[in-house]
Amino acid sequence: MIQANQSKSLYIQVLIAILIGVALGHYYPALGEQMNPLAVGFVKLVKMVIAPIIFVTVVVGIGKLNDTAEVGRIGLKAIIYFEILTTLAMLIGLIVGHVVQPGTGLNADPATLDAKAISQYTSNAAHQTVTDFLLAIIPDSVVGAFAKGDILPVLFFAVLFGLALAKLGERGRTLLHVLDEAGAGLFGVINLIMRVAPIGAFGAMAFTVGKYGAGSLVQLGYLMFCFYLTCVLFIAIGMGLMVRITGLRLWPLLRYIKEEFFIVLGTSSSEAALPSLMAKLENLGCNRPLVGLVVPLGYAFNLDGTSIYFTMAITFIAQALNIPLSWGDYILILGVLLLTSKGAAAVTGGGFITLAATLATLNGKVPVTGIVLVLAIDRFMSEARAITNLFGNTVATVFVAWWENQIDMDRARAVLAGKAIPTSRELPRVA
Repeated sequence: MIQANQSKSLYIQVLIAILIGVALGHYYPALGEQMNPLAVGFVKLVKMVIAPIIFVTVVVGIGKLNDTAEVGRIGLKAIIYFEILTTLAMLIGLIVGHVVQPGTGLNADPATLDAKAISQYTSNAAHQTVTDFLLAIIPDSVVGAFAKGDILPVLFFAVLFGLALAKLGERGRTLLHVLDEAGAGLFGVINLIMRVAPIGAFGAMAFTVGKYGAGSLVQLGYLMFCFYLTCVLFIAIGMGLMVRITGLRLWPLLRYIKEEFFIVLGTSSSEAALPSLMAKLENLGCNRPLVGLVVPLGYAFNLDGTSIYFTMAITFIAQALNIPLSWGDYILILGVLLLTSKGAAAVTGGGFITLAATLATLNGKVPVTGIVLVLAIDRFMSEARAITNLFGNTVATVFVAWWENQIDMDRARAVLAGKAIPTSRELPRVA
């Protein structure tokens, strides 16, 4: 049974840790900067088990399906949903950026921008094509995919392995059972890791506030405010509509994943909450194979918050450099981002690489070095991106499960109402 006081324990501890981290970073910035290893260590602990959890969950789910064509149907519906919502997010970002014009008045001189600060991103952008991204989904080796922790290659191999076991019939049952039990053990590891989530959140916030501070960012605060507000409106209106279509309500669903919210807020990484999010969506009543397929796909293709950020950042850079953009430019930006943004989560610094690659398609109209203007505040905007991505993948999984009739709606309503419901898997918590 899910204990109410145990469910509250994690997010309360994480919230307190965030507040302490902010205070330390503000009053003792040098000491705050030294707390970064705590955050890095926690995120590495979570990423350590993401690949095997995705593999086990997907293989067991697909292996138990009687109709393997169901895998393709679920994946196609998920991709359709992702494309519609991320396109909507980009459009909203463009419209808000064009109407509000947060960059107007900065009057930045392109000649004074430090290209060295972004050299690592611009150099990588030249090598990141759509073909490269698609080929990267196929791992050079299975072991390499697990070693690197790349979600898409692991997911690709897991789908193939699950389909193979499903075709083996009774011969594959024993291995499926072993993998299912291994999955229970992996989620037990996540429960242990979540005990140090407050420490990770404390380290991340202390480092961020200590290193960057808030006073030096006043000039760019308007962009941050507009971006945060846009994300909130997208969650409330766009995601709220999708949840209402299923017959559920947005606020109870978001409240249900409050622990994951604070983990993402503290670490600025939506991946830190991936394993526990999958467990909670299963507990909500979504079919396990569907959760195992849609959530990892969403982490690669359904980046709503990142999509808003891309279009707002590009319009901000153009306005700050006093470069007018036509509607033709906006359409080109949107078209390019529909392709390049899908690889933003696949590599370190993917957001800046995608920005650089997109600006490069404008034939020099907006210099790539313009991303220097958002480099300083990127860390502060990453929380909103990660949180919006988290909520987006939660809503996407629920919607696709409803679309496929693979969610127990009675159970979902009872769980969201806070009723004690037996669960087959212990949810991550701090005792």
